Amino acid sequence: MTLPARLSIVTLGVADLDRAVVFYEALGWERKSASIEGSIAWFGTADSTIGLFPWDELAHDANLPPDRPGRFGGITLAINVESPEAVTAGLDAAVAAGGTILKPATVADWGGTSGYFADPDGHPWEIAHNPGFPIDEDGRVRIP
Repeated sequence: MTLPARLSIVTLGVADLDRAVVFYEALGWERKSASIEGSIAWFGTADSTIGLFPWDELAHDANLPPDRPGRFGGITLAINVESPEAVTAGLDAAVAAGGTILKPATVADWGGTSGYFADPDGHPWEIAHNPGFPIDEDGRVRIP
């Protein structure tokens, strides 16, 4: 058997579940009805689902030590948008929701525009416009 190449769920460990839910709802993201108050929150995306789960419980579930790594854990999440202006607007929305800018919108050497913000738990998110990666009407990025 081979393992299918798909990303179904990204679960983020959070220090304060209620604070994290408020942040993602302030971005305009829809919380799914399968969420369990005080336990886990689910948010749908164009291709997958984001889960918010208490940090220590997530570490325990994955059989990992609960120690929190330094500021960067080796993973970034990305949201591709339709225009360079949408990168700046997305970063502004993240700040208004309680996030912090890690890198302002910048023209990249690969021909697009990108910037980074951190959510209240420090998870880094990139917002990018790549003219070579079309976005379908349903919001899905198509990387050739």
